Amino acid sequence: MTLKTLAQSLVAAALIATASSAAEHESKAHHEAHWDYAENGPAHWEEFSKTCGIGHHQSPINIVPGKSIALNPQYVLHLDEDIHTTADIIDNGHSIKVTPKAGGMIELGGEKFRLLQFHFHGKSEHTVDGKRYDMVAHMVHQNPETKQLAVVAVFFTEGKNNSMLDNIIGNVGREARIDPQDLLPADTAHYFHYIGSLTTPPCSENVQWYLLKTPVEASKDQIDAFRKYYVDNERPVQELFDRSIEAN
Repeated sequence: MTLKTLAQSLVAAALIATASSAAEHESKAHHEAHWDYAENGPAHWEEFSKTCGIGHHQSPINIVPGKSIALNPQYVLHLDEDIHTTADIIDNGHSIKVTPKAGGMIELGGEKFRLLQFHFHGKSEHTVDGKRYDMVAHMVHQNPETKQLAVVAVFFTEGKNNSMLDNIIGNVGREARIDPQDLLPADTAHYFHYIGSLTTPPCSENVQWYLLKTPVEASKDQIDAFRKYYVDNERPVQELFDRSIEAN
C-alpha cells in the first residue's frame, strides 16, 4: 500500500468514525428527549406526537354550561368504584399516580371499563366558564376488549381536610390501602360529557370524558402539599371545533 493510499484510507476511516459518533449522539439525544411541562412543554408536544398538534378532538377544553345539550342516553355513566384494594403510589415525573391492584369499573352503554389508574393535577386542566379548580383527579378506565378509554374527572376546591388525599400524599413511593370510591363526591349523577383525548402525549383521541359537576374538598395544607410536587402540570385548553358538550 502506498503512502497516498494509506492516507486516503485513514481519512475515510476518520470520516466514518465521526459520522458514526454523530449519529450515535443524535440518536441518544433523541432518545433522552421527553415531553414535560417546561422546556419540552405543550407547545412542543407535536414533536413527540403529531396528534397533539393536528388533532381536532383534543382535551382539555373549556366547558360552557349554558351551551351544553342534553345527554344522549347511550352515554349515561354508571359507577362501581367501591373496591377495597392496595395500590402503588408513585411520582412518575408528570404527576402523582395511583395504580390499584384491583380496580373498580364504570359502565357505558352496556360496556364495562376497568379502572387502570388515577392521577392528579395541581390545577384542573378543564375549565368551567373559564375557571380552573384548585386540583383535579383523573380516573382513567379502559374497555378490556376494545381498548377504548374513558376518564372521570373529579374537581377539588379548597375546604375541609380530605382523608383520601392524606393517604395518597403521605404514601408517595409506597404501597397503600385505598378505595377509589372515596375519591368521588356524594353526587355522581350530574356531569358533563364529551369526546376528547388524552391530555398528555400521545394525545390519543376517541376518549370518553366525564367531568363530575360536584367538586370534593381538600384543605389548603393538602393542596399546598401536593403542589410541592406539581403546580403547573396542566395542558392549556384546546379548541372545541365541531364537538358538542353534553350535560346530565
